[in-house]
Amino acid sequence: MRGILLIPVKSLTTAKQRLAEALDQDRRSQLAEAMLRDVMTAAAGVMGRIDVALVTGDAGARSLAAEFGFLVIEDTRNESETAAIEMATAWCEQRGYETTIVVPGDIPLITSDELQRVLDAAPAEGAVFVPAYDRRGSNCILRRPASIIPLRFGNDSFLPHCEAMKKTGKQLVILEMPGIGLDIDNPHELGLLLQRDGTTNAQRLLRSWSFGADDDAQWEAAV
Repeated sequence: MRGILLIPVKSLTTAKQRLAEALDQDRRSQLAEAMLRDVMTAAAGVMGRIDVALVTGDAGARSLAAEFGFLVIEDTRNESETAAIEMATAWCEQRGYETTIVVPGDIPLITSDELQRVLDAAPAEGAVFVPAYDRRGSNCILRRPASIIPLRFGNDSFLPHCEAMKKTGKQLVILEMPGIGLDIDNPHELGLLLQRDGTTNAQRLLRSWSFGADDDAQWEAAV
């Protein structure tokens, strides 16, 4: 079945406002780009199986898409992740895509192997969900067919998405994955990212700013 991986990206220059108490806007923008590069690198590893597109109206994100050889679905309204994916889903269906996978641009520990597992787990009709580490958000959603349920993103999207799938009567596969599971929205999650092994773009950037053991303890205390 023809499939596509969608990565919604709002403005990189004003990204990650919830990290304001930990990082100024320049560093938030740098981190947002580093995390997006990490996600795109993982996505590039599955291009042999599915297409990949950024859903964005941001010039910097469009440049990154060109660098990676990804498609761009132009988001001229730049309203929300929910609106962007609704528009992109219609775009995909018009072009014959039967399967969509949605991942955010702020899960820097994602790997190509994890995405391969999501694809391998996909039912003939139904969905695969990978929840956030706290099981509140939906950090990866595969839908087959592409609009089997509408997606509504936010702080507590996972359970509503599960309920929506239950109503369809189609198969739902839930996978727990350490890489996809960690999204970076709040200051204490910077510490969680640094505690993990790895040398992702986002991890290297934070370490270059001297986020070390003392900072980890600070974020842990804030949890």
